[in-house]
Amino acid sequence: MTLQQLHYIIAISETGSINKAAENLYVAQPSLTGALKELEKELGFKIFSRNGRGVTLTNEGAEFLLYAKQLYGQYEALQEKFIGGGSIKNKFCVSTQHYSFAVKAFVETVKKFDTRQYEFAIRETRTKDVIDDVTKFRSEIGLLYMSDFNRSVISKLLRTYELEFHHLIDCKAYIYMWKGHPLANKSFIRFDELNDYPCLSFEQGDTGSFYYAEEILSTNDYPRIIKACDRATMLNLMVGLNGYTVCSGIICEELNGSDYVAVPFDPDDPNCSDVMEIGYIVRKNTVVSPLGKLYLDELNKYLSSCNLHG
Repeated sequence: MTLQQLHYIIAISETGSINKAAENLYVAQPSLTGALKELEKELGFKIFSRNGRGVTLTNEGAEFLLYAKQLYGQYEALQEKFIGGGSIKNKFCVSTQHYSFAVKAFVETVKKFDTRQYEFAIRETRTKDVIDDVTKFRSEIGLLYMSDFNRSVISKLLRTYELEFHHLIDCKAYIYMWKGHPLANKSFIRFDELNDYPCLSFEQGDTGSFYYAEEILSTNDYPRIIKACDRATMLNLMVGLNGYTVCSGIICEELNGSDYVAVPFDPDDPNCSDVMEIGYIVRKNTVVSPLGKLYLDELNKYLSSCNLHG
């Protein structure tokens, strides 16, 4: 096994095509195919499955790629630091479901550093992407929630990808809407009062599992529902269409503005479970970096100071 072979494997996985990878690497396609076959023979399993549209990773290949990327990334860092004569930036990335408090903690973390010397990234994205990002080392930390409804499915997925879930806070469900909404001044809201208004939900993609929904109580039969891809669009739909969403009630006005309110949800069914357990995920058997620890400190600081609906 060579570093060059690892480089080839990473390139093929990123393009999904041996021909395209060969083109990008300026390598003859037969040479790239030969290097792949030699590595697969040495490993004793197929890294890619071939089909008419290109190649896809096998289960063994996907696991191998995780370690290959980590190893090759360290090699590149060594080259840049000690051979290239340069100094590499420390990197820190977070992937999260659409939580303003996650962004707020990220902002407070970044403020403590010179961004000319550090490379920061935060991705507000779909639930499965949060898990994939941490699995594939794109992000050190991922933020998501679990409930009685999705816990078994999400927990199984985390075990499969060797990830750990760590508890941050438990929250009851709130109805989030703009202050001009006809129900905004109520002390609490029941589902039957929301029938005339569209429920807003973050879309989870064409292959999104029902269990990946970011909103608690996603199993309710909503007569009107509209999907959105980002938080800004959802806020606009709240104003334009009197839409609402179901959330944790942890709202950062500094980032979302003061034109929105979170009203406690009153479940019609006493057996309804409306508790969200919000936490973070990291890879098993890894030590959280100093930047990661600082970010988690900022998260806990903010969550401990909020009153769960403002």
